Amino acid sequence: MEYDDPEPGRIVAEKTQEFLDEVVIPKERSLASGGTVSAGTVRELREQAREYGVYAPQIPEEYGGLGLSFRESLPVFEVAGRSLLGPIALRVDAPDEGNMHTLELAGSDLQKEQYLRPLVDGDIKSAFAMTEPSPGAGSDPKMLRSRAEKDGDEWVIDAHKWWTTQGVEADVFIVLARTDPDASAYDGCSLFLVDADAPGVEVVRNIPHMGGGPTGKSHAEVKFEGVRVPEEHLLGTQGDGFAIAQKRLGPARLTHCLRFSGLAERALDVASAYLSEREGFGSKLSEKQAQRFALADASTRLHAARTMVRHAADRIEAGEQARVEVSMAKVFTADIAQDAVDTAVQACGGSGIGKDLPLSDFYESVRPFRIVDGADEVHKRVIARDLLRDPPTEELEPLPTFDIER
Repeated sequence: MEYDDPEPGRIVAEKTQEFLDEVVIPKERSLASGGTVSAGTVRELREQAREYGVYAPQIPEEYGGLGLSFRESLPVFEVAGRSLLGPIALRVDAPDEGNMHTLELAGSDLQKEQYLRPLVDGDIKSAFAMTEPSPGAGSDPKMLRSRAEKDGDEWVIDAHKWWTTQGVEADVFIVLARTDPDASAYDGCSLFLVDADAPGVEVVRNIPHMGGGPTGKSHAEVKFEGVRVPEEHLLGTQGDGFAIAQKRLGPARLTHCLRFSGLAERALDVASAYLSEREGFGSKLSEKQAQRFALADASTRLHAARTMVRHAADRIEAGEQARVEVSMAKVFTADIAQDAVDTAVQACGGSGIGKDLPLSDFYESVRPFRIVDGADEVHKRVIARDLLRDPPTEELEPLPTFDIER
């Protein structure tokens, strides 16, 4: 597998590294006490990202981005992920990044003007409402219970969702619901744009959860009870909900992988710097073979993960679904990123679990990645089904347990 990022992406990635070093990481350090970044600071960071020429690299120029292709954008996502504030500053943060991609793929001209443009500008926030409490859909899409019924020129939505990232803060939800109860899940579901202030929308709570970090994004439980939306709020066409969602999920999983590989790479850099300065038992800790080999193993495995992600991305850009390649990359990267951050925490000892370094926040942020966006087990199921050449079935992509805020 070749590891060769396109030149436009490399150029923006280099600028992004400068932006992180000069602007973002110093701001990150001011939040080391455990606070969350303010809306004013986010606006300031985004303005500075525009000045550096790195804002919204994945968005078409007509909507305020840099117009890079999916494959060209990947190294930028990776560099942005080196700081917990990087993705939100560049506007490549979940769930808005995936939702902007969905609107770009399936939105009407009116929907793009009403929702995509203000999302790119950072004037509104969004949430993708798919996952449901038991007995509804978790990782298995076929268990979806949410309903939307046509009533004249409106749709009436009844749904109970949870683990909806940014649901508390969202101005608009993209809601997946069944529109044909007699059809299969693949053909019987649709996506709707639902304004957060629409009558019948109730944000029940922000589910207490691991991680969060300085971005402080919620994972909400949300009810939609008799919510009426006009016909023009149907995203795409009726019955295409899962087809659109699957086009969103593959690329989104890979961008998640690269944000976390960037995070893991930074964790190893922090550990390397610490070991090079700290002395114990007669020499620098960086001279101890156990520490050197641990970092070497983590770095080797991380390189393999980054290469796998790019291989899957090349297949997607070539027009393939690449479901197996995406599942392999997602499982492997989640495991490797967690191991790399854990190695860094261990190497730094007490400083690793303290808040003077960013590693403890990294650790809390990376552990959920083995569950979110399709747990390890459901992705391994996809891989095994292909390996064992199981008979064809109407098998759907596993739902993301929840979007993640990197």
